[in-house]
Amino acid sequence: MDKTETKTVPPLAAVSLAPPDDRGGPAQPLLIVKELQKHFPIKGGLLNRVIGQVRAVDGVNFSVFKGETLGIVGESGCGKSTLARLLMHLVEHDEGEVIFDGEEVGAMRGISMKEFRRAVQMVFQDSFSSLNPRLPIEDSIAYGPIVHGMDRKKAKERARELLGKVGLKPELFAQRYPHELSGGQKQRVNIARALALEPRLLILDEAVSALDKSVEAQVLNLLRYLKRHFNLTYVFISHDLDVVQYISDRVLVMYLGEVVEIGPVDQIYASPKHPYTRALLASRLSFDPADRVEEAPLTGDPPNPIKPPSGCRFRTRCPMAETVCAETAPKLGAWIDASTHLAACHMETPGSGHSQAGMMAMARPAAKPGTETKRLSA
Repeated sequence: MDKTETKTVPPLAAVSLAPPDDRGGPAQPLLIVKELQKHFPIKGGLLNRVIGQVRAVDGVNFSVFKGETLGIVGESGCGKSTLARLLMHLVEHDEGEVIFDGEEVGAMRGISMKEFRRAVQMVFQDSFSSLNPRLPIEDSIAYGPIVHGMDRKKAKERARELLGKVGLKPELFAQRYPHELSGGQKQRVNIARALALEPRLLILDEAVSALDKSVEAQVLNLLRYLKRHFNLTYVFISHDLDVVQYISDRVLVMYLGEVVEIGPVDQIYASPKHPYTRALLASRLSFDPADRVEEAPLTGDPPNPIKPPSGCRFRTRCPMAETVCAETAPKLGAWIDASTHLAACHMETPGSGHSQAGMMAMARPAAKPGTETKRLSA
C-alpha cells in the first residue's frame, strides 16, 4: 500500500450530504425489477441477418429494500454484469420494467432519466479504465456535479471532501493522475466519484475483485462506513462467496440469465434450497488442511445461452433432475418481505411432479447456533 494513503477512515463530518427525498416511504422497496429481459442478437450469413440470440438476462424479478445490501452471485456468464448495466440503463432492456422508489424509470409519469442518474451510481470492476487518464482525480470526481449544474468551485470542494471520506488526503491526491495511484487508491477514487451526485443506490460490479486481500478488506470496511454515513443502499456483485456473505443482507443467485434463489444471507449460506446454490457453496475451499475438497461439487460448463435447455436450465448439471425438470420451468414464487427465502426448483414446490417435492425442506438442516454471518461493529 502507498505510504501516503490513510489507513483509517476519517471521522464523520459535522454536515453530511443528505440524500434526495424519500418518495415512497420506508416500506416501499427502493428498487423493483419486473420481468427484465435482454437478448443480444447474433448476425451472420451473406445478408447479415439475425440467426440467433444470446439470452443474457431472461425474465429477472427481484426487489431491493431501502438500506440493505443485496449480493448477486453466480458463475461467469450468468448475466450479473449485464443485469447491472440494465439497472443503470447503460444497456436498453428488451422487456420488463425498473421501478425506483415507486416510480417507473423513464416513463412519462415516472422518474426521469436525469433524476435517476443522480439517484443511482455504479462502481465498475476495472478501476483504471473507468477513470480518464488525462484528468486529475479531483476533476474526475467534480465532473458529474458540474454537468448537473453545480458551480465549478463548489464541485471541486465537494470532490476534496469526498476524497477525505474515502481515506485519501486531498492535499496529496487531488492533483494526481490515475497512473500515479495504486489499484486500491483508484477504486477509492471511483467510489468517491460515484458519491459525488449524492446517490441513494450504488451498484458495485466486482468492485473489490482486482484488489489484494489486505486492500480488499480496507475497501469493504470503507463501503460499510459510507453506507451508514450516507444512508445508502447497495447492489453488490461478486464471484467471492465469502465477501458476499460478509457484506450482504440478502443474496440473489443467478444461473444462465435467471434468478434461481433469493433470500437472507444467513438462511442461504446455512440452508440453501437450490441444488446450484448448494454446489456453489460446497465449492468454497476450507481453511482446514484436513478438510480438502476431493471431488468437484459441480462439473461441466453452463449450457449455451443461445439455446438454453428446456424446462429448468440447471437440469443438465443437476444430480436430482427428473422428467418434470425438462418439461416445465420452475417458478421462483412471490416475495413477501425481506425475510422471504425463495428458490426456483421443483423439489421446493409440493405437487410439482418431482419425486422429492416437498421433502427437501424437511431434510434440510436447520442453521446451527453461531453460524450467523458476522457483522462489523461500528
